[in-house]
Amino acid sequence: MRLARKWRGLFTLLIVVCILMPLAQPAAASFRPQFTTLRIGLFFGSTALPSANLQNADGFGRGFDFGVFDNNRNFVPIGAGTNETRITIVIDRNMVWNPDAAEGRGEFREGTSGNVVLGAFHVKLNPGFATFEEASAEAARHQGAFVRYMAGQPNPFFVMIGQHTTREAANAAMANLAIANSEVCAGTQHTIKIVRTGTNVVLFEFDAGATPLGIMPRSIAGENPETWFRGLRYHGGFSYQRRDNGLLTVINMVDIEDYVKGILPYEMSNTWPIEALKAQAVTARTFAIRSLGRHASSGFDLCVEVHCQVYRGRGLANERTDQAVRDTRGMYVTFEGRPAETVYASSNGGASENVENVWVESRPYLRGVIDPFEADVARRIAGYNWTVRHTPAQLTARLRERITGFNLSTVAAVRVSQRSPTGNVIGVTITDVNGRTHTLNGRAQLVAGLGTPTMNFDIVGGETWQPGGIFANDPARQVNHGAQVFAIDGSGSASSVSSANMRAITGTGSVETITGEAAGGGTGGGTGLIGGVFTFNGTGSGHQVGMSQWGAFSMAHYHGLTFRDIIHFYFTGVEITETYPGW
Repeated sequence: MRLARKWRGLFTLLIVVCILMPLAQPAAASFRPQFTTLRIGLFFGSTALPSANLQNADGFGRGFDFGVFDNNRNFVPIGAGTNETRITIVIDRNMVWNPDAAEGRGEFREGTSGNVVLGAFHVKLNPGFATFEEASAEAARHQGAFVRYMAGQPNPFFVMIGQHTTREAANAAMANLAIANSEVCAGTQHTIKIVRTGTNVVLFEFDAGATPLGIMPRSIAGENPETWFRGLRYHGGFSYQRRDNGLLTVINMVDIEDYVKGILPYEMSNTWPIEALKAQAVTARTFAIRSLGRHASSGFDLCVEVHCQVYRGRGLANERTDQAVRDTRGMYVTFEGRPAETVYASSNGGASENVENVWVESRPYLRGVIDPFEADVARRIAGYNWTVRHTPAQLTARLRERITGFNLSTVAAVRVSQRSPTGNVIGVTITDVNGRTHTLNGRAQLVAGLGTPTMNFDIVGGETWQPGGIFANDPARQVNHGAQVFAIDGSGSASSVSSANMRAITGTGSVETITGEAAGGGTGGGTGLIGGVFTFNGTGSGHQVGMSQWGAFSMAHYHGLTFRDIIHFYFTGVEITETYPGW
């Protein structure tokens, strides 16, 4: 960053006006999200399941209640449930239990031959009953009977007897029973069974059309229940709907604070400084609220992978991560009263970037900043310093395959044609052997075309752009890019400060922001081709927008900064507002 020319020669002294003490915080504003229960898609689409096991975690629940989740995401029981602690939710088809499937936990698959078979045809007794208790009492009078809930009926609870894999077998059974007002019944495309895990003992059937089945673990003495599902423990309830090929979409219905507890130790190490964990908790909470309905077409808000946020429930959570969530309960990052898009990544390589140079739409709070904090931890970050190499043939093939409209012949030269004010590459010009050019612009094209992990790189032997500097008095007294800058506070002590957000007193006595100017292009005229390869050397990993997780670690661990300092550094002009001010 180079000081604008109009200021050169005006200084007799450069005074860095920096923040050595935390900013005085305004009174906390109040923000209340539309929902505090989130719908988290665990399995859906290509991962939808034929069956799904649930088990109460020891000491954290006993049994389950069945019902639905209303439009406000509240669980509404239908009066049915079970004291069983291990249950399996199954699509209503002919199913066979495979005890060796699903990583040793067992699952049902379609079939009619096996030791444990669930039949899709039953004898249904009419009329229905008004309550689950009344239907259960009648079911107890018949061997192999269970209760089915059919929404929309005046008396929605019906007794079903037996399990048969064909309609003919069910008709024969009905003739043997000789019960008046009975009929053979099979499930619909929406029907879901609940059975005792590993058996063909049906505990309940549910059919409410397209309305998903809701299951909520029962609490013991008011504790927050935990439920095992596919080797992971979750808070909250579960929703099941037959969508893709009639299989089960499985959704965790979870309070946002419990959701953040299930994110934190997977997005950051559970041993990291508490202030870094708090910063992650607030950004993760805000991102979730900002992203409500991101997967609405699949019936939920967020998935559990990096596309949204990595969420694995209680597995790696500990007292440290839970404390970070508790200490920031209800806090959100807002801009002009609305939740900010609080994106984050592992590291930025020393500088974050304006969002419009990475994605499409600009955000006033997602501005690139020079990040000196990562330098403290660069040696600890796996793959922080990286090199990408391509021969001309490899690079040409890659560009033709991945960049729409790229039709040059063999690449002869590669040079950086534009950098952002923070020094990241935002434009690279490719020249072929015939002298024709094509320019890659923005992160999407650069990463796809060149294969670089970030936009923070140099081309060896090509354009040798050097970042400018901040000058005190004259060019002979340059404050080098990336060097430590010190300021003296009112007590006379010197402290290291970031070169970002600096102020200077001009010769006329006014205080001005040192905005700097980009070097704009580079020096040198090399082709970038050395030893038959193009070589790109860079730093960092991730999209470079918003918060650097390793930068947050450094700010907390080495500089004693708070989660508020971290958030305000990476997100320009935001506020931290609270659902429960003063809590």
